Amino acid sequence: MKKKIIPFIIGALMLTGCDDLFSPAIENFQGVENMHNDAEYARGILHNVYSLIPGYYDNSEYGTDDAVTNQPSNVYLQMATGAWTSSSYNPQNQWTNSYGAIQYINLFLANVEGVKWSDDEELNKLFAQRLIGEAYGLRGMFYFYLLRAHAGFGANGELLGVPIFTEPQTVESNFNQPRASFQACVEQIYNDLSEAERRLPYEYEDVSGSVPTDFQNLTTDVGKYNTVMGAKARQLYNGIIARAFRARTAILAASPLFEDAANAATWADAANAAAAVIDYKGGISGLASDGVEYYSPTIVNTIQDGANPNEILWRGNKGSGDNDQESQNFPPSLYGNGYMNPSQNLVDAFPMSNGYPINDVTASGYDANNPYAGRDPRLGKYIFYNGSTISEKSITININEGNQDGVNVTENRSTRTGYYMRKRLRMDVNCNPASISKQPHYTPRIRYTEMYLIYAEAANEAWGPKNANGKGFSAYDIIKAIRKRAGVGGADDAYLEACAASKEQMRELIRNERRLELCFEGFRFWDLRRWKANLNESVYGINWSGNSYQKITVEERSYEDYMYCCPIPNSEILKYSNLIQNRGWK
Repeated sequence: MKKKIIPFIIGALMLTGCDDLFSPAIENFQGVENMHNDAEYARGILHNVYSLIPGYYDNSEYGTDDAVTNQPSNVYLQMATGAWTSSSYNPQNQWTNSYGAIQYINLFLANVEGVKWSDDEELNKLFAQRLIGEAYGLRGMFYFYLLRAHAGFGANGELLGVPIFTEPQTVESNFNQPRASFQACVEQIYNDLSEAERRLPYEYEDVSGSVPTDFQNLTTDVGKYNTVMGAKARQLYNGIIARAFRARTAILAASPLFEDAANAATWADAANAAAAVIDYKGGISGLASDGVEYYSPTIVNTIQDGANPNEILWRGNKGSGDNDQESQNFPPSLYGNGYMNPSQNLVDAFPMSNGYPINDVTASGYDANNPYAGRDPRLGKYIFYNGSTISEKSITININEGNQDGVNVTENRSTRTGYYMRKRLRMDVNCNPASISKQPHYTPRIRYTEMYLIYAEAANEAWGPKNANGKGFSAYDIIKAIRKRAGVGGADDAYLEACAASKEQMRELIRNERRLELCFEGFRFWDLRRWKANLNESVYGINWSGNSYQKITVEERSYEDYMYCCPIPNSEILKYSNLIQNRGWK
């Protein structure tokens, strides 16, 4: 690359909107051209991008009908109750973070050709193959996050994405770039993911015998292949991650929110993309039997050496031990702060164990006087309700009126809804200051169950409930397997069979299963929007007094119709005249 590029640490921040960042290189800061002489420095540029991957547990449920929080200053609470503007209370903003990551990636790709990764020629080729593949895959991933957070119909009526940059930005670059079309952004993501898929193995695992066929043009030495593409590289971006982001992009693009003549996405695209991941996993039989509690001590304690549990496609590192999630979300009686308060709306979405929704009282057998009896087992695994037991602690949770875990008993600690989140938490952690105990955790980045649910949703829309369209499984087959794993529906799952007669009924069932399986994992905020579902459903709770309870209204939502699409940050609109804001935003 002939043109001088400013030091990459500064360069990666160019798109944050601070023109005064441009200054001469500080002495001892290496310029990007030093990549050619220092492979570790070059690798560090790319590895820095991993630290910018958005967090999986973002607690955006606080801004949906699934939960509220007892923290009045929380940005999602402020967003949901009327304070959301293009310049404030916008926690879903990906502009600065993702464009910063893309600048790093573009700097890397522009300078990677001359890097000497190893004195061994074959190892050098293998490292180049993998690292370039990682870079393309990561860029596709960050453009996905940008598209999800900022795409929408502009004030000019066009369906727009975000500006596309595939070259590093320098002091001479024109930053005043218009937003590309939504379709162009989808195609850019697919192009980047295709490059990653072409260059990377599905997973990084040591092989024996012979080098995989796709890599024999680089080496036939198994030892060299394993050095670069083997188990040592686990948790770096790989081929199956790229295919998962293809499925995520495809389901987003096909959703009702983005229906437009200029958008060529189809439900079949999304179904086929998800099917490729499911086929790799082994079809229906690949659905992890222990996936309902992927966070359990049994699973967390046994994973090592970067390997994934059966349910996990990609994850963050396993920590040595902490109690952060528990101290934030345990009830006060367990010395927690009870941040995440699941809603009665979500609790009511869990069916009875026979598979029928609770509002079908005759078929379901739901007893309003004993509301948690005979319910979907996932309810007890994911939510603390009045009378929940913790076998590990020999404790029963009492959320009765006046009890320390009761509704609004202690400011900023007690539940507002009559429920506490149990999912994500380890019951063998102790938050008592007198006897604190910590345990290892890991955070997912992609669960395989999400891929199965993407397929079910898309296949139902494309081909109907039971049409597999040449695949080995239909939408119906997937949902049946997920419900069976959860312990819902019994031997025949009569409710599922009734829903399978109608695409519309199956749609509602699939959406509900997605809501339950992925609750508290950061999906509901986006799902409500891409489905164009009701954003302003009041959030309800329950207040127990003795053996009776009263349903209570906890929080009203104040979203406007234009808030289905998130805004372009107002600071960027003010700086760059070619940027068009999403309609409705000021």
